[in-house]
Amino acid sequence: MTGAAIPVSSSWLALREPADARARSLELVDHLLAVRPGTERWVIHDLACGTGSMGRWLAPLLPGAQRWVLHDRDEQLLQSAIADPPAASRDADAVTVEARRTDITRLTPADLADASLITASALLDLMAATELESLVAVCAAVGCPVLFTISVMGRVTLDPADPLDAAVGDAFNAHQRRLTEAGRLLGPDAVAAAVEAFSRGAVHVLVRPSPWRLEAGQRELTAAWLDGWVSAACDQDPLLRERAPVYLSRRLGQVAAGELGVTVDHADLLAVPP
Repeated sequence: MTGAAIPVSSSWLALREPADARARSLELVDHLLAVRPGTERWVIHDLACGTGSMGRWLAPLLPGAQRWVLHDRDEQLLQSAIADPPAASRDADAVTVEARRTDITRLTPADLADASLITASALLDLMAATELESLVAVCAAVGCPVLFTISVMGRVTLDPADPLDAAVGDAFNAHQRRLTEAGRLLGPDAVAAAVEAFSRGAVHVLVRPSPWRLEAGQRELTAAWLDGWVSAACDQDPLLRERAPVYLSRRLGQVAAGELGVTVDHADLLAVPP
């Protein structure tokens, strides 16, 4: 998949896991349970699972026995996910996991044929339009609910504000939409593109906000996110490189002092077939 060109470390995934868990929409889980209220066994395919944070968040919220099938092309991340499986279900039924080394851009409906739910987290914005269209077509063919969480929306708010915030944000968003071998990445346009693609197949789609709200108690994550945000912006716009070091130093000083608040807008999407 396109994301293979974007290194993702297990340490970064571990650092962001609590923020992802706080951000994800519980309202969409309620909607999911409303359309599938039974407690029969779930078979959940988690795409680009990373270290398995989606399962650790969602499994305890769902009733009934669950089998999680974890898909990723990174063998080390898969081994980390297997080593730290989800806890028991909401009503203490067993949760089992299996790992499959998978390129999710090459999935077919047969690969997911037994799914009662398909999930992914922090994935859609790393895909090109053709890759997303293919993934949506596969999910629609399977005919089960789909829950995609933590997709960037291109809006970042820093408090207090700084005159350079807008330029860095614009450059970062352009970096999210950069051209790759697979095509131009969707970045902040991914959720809208997914809604359109699902809707063409008469699939009902709900979208809810899932913002990161980073405050004084999350200094390590805030600093790591800020460093990556500015670095990507400078990669995209070399004109920022002269001013960025001073800006980043100033902002990191505010993080260390507990004086910077950051909101990074994301969205979650639940697609329910007719």
